[in-house]
Amino acid sequence: MSPRTTDATLRPSALTSVVTAADEPFSVQLERWLRSDEFRTIGSLSEVFAEKSFAATILLLMFIPAIPLPTGGISHAFEAIAVVVAGQMVLGRQTLWLPDRWKRRELGDLVTDRIVPSIVRWVRRFERISKPCGAALYQRRTPLRLCGILLMGLATSAALAPPFSGLDTLPAMGAVAIAMSIILKDVVLLAIGLIIGTGGTLLIITVGTAIARMVRDLF
Repeated sequence: MSPRTTDATLRPSALTSVVTAADEPFSVQLERWLRSDEFRTIGSLSEVFAEKSFAATILLLMFIPAIPLPTGGISHAFEAIAVVVAGQMVLGRQTLWLPDRWKRRELGDLVTDRIVPSIVRWVRRFERISKPCGAALYQRRTPLRLCGILLMGLATSAALAPPFSGLDTLPAMGAVAIAMSIILKDVVLLAIGLIIGTGGTLLIITVGTAIARMVRDLF
């Protein structure tokens, strides 16, 4: 067999492997990252998912406060990081930048052993029912920047929710849905996230105003 024939034989196989990797469902990529032997840090998450790194990072960060369970204050740290990540989407950055301290921060056993597997299960459910709708929208910078503004607002709203009130759950759920809409290229999920997140933000404003009035009346 000549060298030219060998190259021609190998080239389609290599191309197929690249296409297959690119076409893998997001849930498969996420589960592979979860089961890898490498340290599971926020930095490694952003490196693995390439062009999906912004949405994947926000999905992970905001999924934690979206769970109506006590998280020991870790959710506020993740919400702050989510604001920074979403801000870079607004600026139109192509690659995710984070301070070295944040990049090296391990997610911990609670996140990698319980929360991330839950994310994988939910992502699979979304993948089964979601259909690419308005995919061209996510190929343009302006719509992605608008999504970044929405995510910044929802992450900020969740961070400003009254402590121990559980009100950060709805804005966080909205952010999760919007992040999933970017990953799956589905504008229906974007609309759902916008509705849930807006409702949660209005609820936080209403409750926060009522609490402020009560405190003011006391003094």
